[in-house]
Amino acid sequence: MTVRAILLGFLGAGFVCGASFFNDRILRQSYLVGNNMPVSVYGALIFFVILVNPYLRKLHLKGSELAVILTLTLAACCIPGSGFLRTFTSSILLPYHYEKVEPGWRDQKVVQMLPKRMLADVTDEDEVLGTFVQGIGEGSQHASWRDIPWAAWKKPFLLWIPLILTLWFGLIGLSVYVHRQWSSHEHLPYPIASFANALLPDEESGRNSLFRKRIFWFGLGAVLFIHMNNYLCQWFPQTLIPIATRFSFAPMARFFPTITRGGGWAIFHPRIFFCVVGIAFLIPTDLSLTFGIGPTLWAIVVGTFAVYGINLNNVIEGSYWYTGLKARMFILFGANVGLFLALMYTGRHYYWTILKRAFGGRGGGDADAGAVWGCRAFLVMMVCFVVQLSLAGLDWQLAVIYTGILVIFYVVMSRIICESGLFHLQSNIFPCTIIWGFFGASSLGPGTLLMMQVISMILVCDPRESLMPFMSNSLKVMEMRKGAGGGMGRVSLWCVGAILVGLAIALPLTLYIQYDQGNACWEGWAEKAVPTMQFTNAVAVKRKLTNQGLLESSQEASGWGRFGQMKPNSVCMTAFAAGIVLVLLFSAARLRFRWWPLHPLLFVTWCTTHIQAFSGSFLLGWLIKRCVVKYGGNAVYNRMKPLVYGLIAGEILSAVIPSIVGVIYYFVTGNRPKAFHVLLG
Repeated sequence: MTVRAILLGFLGAGFVCGASFFNDRILRQSYLVGNNMPVSVYGALIFFVILVNPYLRKLHLKGSELAVILTLTLAACCIPGSGFLRTFTSSILLPYHYEKVEPGWRDQKVVQMLPKRMLADVTDEDEVLGTFVQGIGEGSQHASWRDIPWAAWKKPFLLWIPLILTLWFGLIGLSVYVHRQWSSHEHLPYPIASFANALLPDEESGRNSLFRKRIFWFGLGAVLFIHMNNYLCQWFPQTLIPIATRFSFAPMARFFPTITRGGGWAIFHPRIFFCVVGIAFLIPTDLSLTFGIGPTLWAIVVGTFAVYGINLNNVIEGSYWYTGLKARMFILFGANVGLFLALMYTGRHYYWTILKRAFGGRGGGDADAGAVWGCRAFLVMMVCFVVQLSLAGLDWQLAVIYTGILVIFYVVMSRIICESGLFHLQSNIFPCTIIWGFFGASSLGPGTLLMMQVISMILVCDPRESLMPFMSNSLKVMEMRKGAGGGMGRVSLWCVGAILVGLAIALPLTLYIQYDQGNACWEGWAEKAVPTMQFTNAVAVKRKLTNQGLLESSQEASGWGRFGQMKPNSVCMTAFAAGIVLVLLFSAARLRFRWWPLHPLLFVTWCTTHIQAFSGSFLLGWLIKRCVVKYGGNAVYNRMKPLVYGLIAGEILSAVIPSIVGVIYYFVTGNRPKAFHVLLG
């Protein structure tokens, strides 16, 4: 681990955090982060190792140094986009804006139910809220830094920033804690880390044998040609002909009414994602088949239940689909709990050894110092997290349960990505909704429920850019490069620094752009859906409790008294139990029968957001791998890997190049470039 690698890592973290909001909202190109395989980071890596590093001669960066740079940069990728800042500032200011246009909000006084320090200070409403909505900049005249009402954001920042940093630092420790079990004992494939390692140069020469293979360049060039042709079609639609990557089989839908009734329309409109095809080729065939048919199986289940008047996707209680009570989320959470229990049982000896060492006991040979300190950091940060939630206004009992749900969620999500390479994953399991289903609104009261929903929207609103999966893959790359000159604990400490640097750059810059551009840079999700959904749920719950005569008793409940008033939702409890049972049954069947075709990860992914969009590509990758292995054997399969790496690299570059062109076009002409999205937005 060299000084220049650390400095370049901080520089990479600062660049991603500083450029993301501008690229995503102003230029409106493919998100620079967007998922757990960010195109900006891996695209920059590809450009550097191909075009720059081989020509630096004695100054070239070694593969171990690039692994450090990659790790520090990825650690900061949880900050600028959907993981945090895409929705953070809007969530704590715009409720005041929507209160003006929502009579139900004013009637129920839901905004006033929150502690004032959770939201921005709008004492000077015109300066703080009005300029945020309308924008300060006019034409080519941009806002001054002094025009931004920084003081109005001081109190909410002092509440939220320490809370989110505590969670992130705890997740870094947790990543180090579980790493050796997953990597060395269970031998997970880590497809994303394997791809990154394949791109890194040799330690001495600075060159990479992968780039000397024609088949790699064939895959990269073919994908790059398809996407760049389609990008140019955006600019010259009368001259060029787009190459289809999306296909419609809509007429076939009428032969499968159960699937369409179950919400499976997207299955009949598959789109080819070359990254996904490549990942499917690299992972075991039972996994790629599982992801390929999982959404169809879910649609069949939902469609079958719908015949009997039961819709698993509909909201049971509340008024907003995303965060309301619904059976779908509890099936998913039950599956997550089942998988979490299976993981804990599988690694029980290792985890217990590390835990004993963390408290000063004796451990075996597997108890490495990095994992012990990771465990200690995780436990300390989680205790601090619970304390902060309690100080924010939650009962400590609810704070403990909330934290436990978050830990289960992040562990399972990271496991899915490390084992399968499913880089775009939105499980959307919200602790606030899970607690709501178990306790019932009459036990929580609308105020406590609203507070938990606001906390969830800040911490885990859109989990596709989460820190723990970034860290888990980075630690594997570091391990492949033999620690990159330092232990896991040391690297993790530098990741803390990278996060602080990235946040110090991204937060003020994001707020500046929002005030400068106003609603010209708004999007329907971040500025309209996220700031309102928790309040619409609170209105619905408050009205229901009022009609039932339970409002006063629900507001008086606190501490252990909530447990005495618990009224679990029966549908949600049944769905939760079904999720656990399904995962455990499939886990047992997979261990018992060698021919078992489906992986237990089916139930933690089959109803997640966006999995339908990827299912066709997973099936295509599964089919290609099956044919290659069956007719060519393992030798041909290994020779095909450079081609697959080329497909993935080509799609990543295809997402980065329009952003580069867009920046140049914007600063030369002052106009917004044509939008072009390669991966999901």
